[in-house]
Parts: sequence; C-alpha cells; structure tokens
Amino acid sequence: VLSVYGHTVKVTEVSQDGDTLTFIIVSQKLSGTGEYHVDRTYDDFEWLQQHLFAQEDVPGIQGPPGRQKVRRNIFNRLSQAVGEMRKEGHKKFLDVVLTEQIAVACGHFAAALHLCIENGEDPEKRAFSVCVKLSEVFDSIKKNMMSVAVNDMNTLGLGLDLDSRYQEAEKEMLFRRTCKLVELENARKNAEKAKPVKKNAMEEVKKAAEGEFEQICKVAKQEVGMVQKCLTQWCEQQLQTAKEGADVFNQHLQ
Repeated sequence: VLSVYGHTVKVTEVSQDGDTLTFIIVSQKLSGTGEYHVDRTYDDFEWLQQHLFAQEDVPGIQGPPGRQKVRRNIFNRLSQAVGEMRKEGHKKFLDVVLTEQIAVACGHFAAALHLCIENGEDPEKRAFSVCVKLSEVFDSIKKNMMSVAVNDMNTLGLGLDLDSRYQEAEKEMLFRRTCKLVELENARKNAEKAKPVKKNAMEEVKKAAEGEFEQICKVAKQEVGMVQKCLTQWCEQQLQTAKEGADVFNQHLQ
C-alpha cells in the first residue's frame, strides 16, 4: 500500500492562457531522492473529482451532471450567444425583487392603517372599520406576494444552469443507450452467424449486452420519472399559491 501525504504534493505556480488555467504541481518521489514536475489544467481536477465521487459499474447512470467544458469552436460562440440571452433574463429577477418590495410596502401600509385606531375609540365606527378591513386586505396581499416571491426565488438563479446541465446529461444518457443498442444488434447478428464452436460464447456476449441495455433503459426511466415528478410538484405548488390568493381576495370582496 502506498502512502501519500499532503505535504509531499504542492502547487507551486499558476499561469493563465486565455480562458485556460494551468497549475504546476510538484510531488516528491517515494524514495525521497527527487521530485516530479507536472502541469495540469483545471478541467483535469474536475475530471478527477467527478470520477472519485461517481458510482461505478452502474450502466446508464449519470449522477450529478458535471460542469460543462468550454468549447473552443463554433459551439463556443453559440454557447456565448445563449449565455447572453440568459443574462437578459435579469428582467425576471427584477420582477422577483419588485414583488418582494411590493409585499413589504403592503405590510407597512397595513400596519399604518391599524395605527389610525387610537386606544379608547370605538372600532365599530364606519371609518375605522373600513381601515381595519383595508388593512386586512393588504396584509393578505402581502402574504400572497411573499409566497409567490419565495416560489419564484426557488426556481431562479441556478434553475437555468441546472436545466441546461441536466439536458446535457440526458443527451449523454441517450447517446450511451444508442451505443449500447448498436452493440446489442451486433451481438445478435454475430450470434446468428457464429459457427457451432463459437455459438455458446456469442450467446453469452449477447445475453450480457441485453442485460446492460435493459439496465440502462431502467435507469433512464427512473431518472426521467424523477424529473417529471419534481416538475409536477412545482406546478402544483404554484397552482396552490394562486388558488389560496384568489380565495382570500374573494373572501374580502364579499
């Protein structure tokens, strides 16, 4: 068993070439008589972390999608264009901020209306009862807007990034499934054309390919089903919030 300690591996220098970061790593030889000098990019560390924490020998599973590598061709320019369009989504973020500001303002206004009623005065008087009713309405509006703002905040920010990364993971999963399907078809053809001497071996290869393909399909169905379930729960939460707000408004308008 080899023992490697943290003080024997050091990052001595970092250089930048355009969008690429290069790290110079110095590690001592186990014999203690010399050093190794290697240069690695940031993508290498991401690749290492992805493989250290990823599950092995589970056909079809993708795990948490890793950060997408920068493409240095026409796809890079396309990604930049899409990124700029996403940045224009700041209007949606401003809508969320404005919603929270309106909710806070409604809360202040509701409190101010309550302050109109002094101690000892009859709250049943028409003017004060209207203030109390109006205060309750604005307080309900505040609660509804805060609920909407919380729901929007839960899906803003990382939502677009996660959506794009999961789309990439789904494409990779579909690609692996297609490759395994081609491999399965080739195994079936080889088994049909195999000579009697190799017939049993080809049948075993075909059965193994069929098992892996079925496993990939099973995992893919589970992953897609989980995403659909999360989307359904989010939609139900949005509908429930809207329904509660409408019920409160109807109650105050009666």
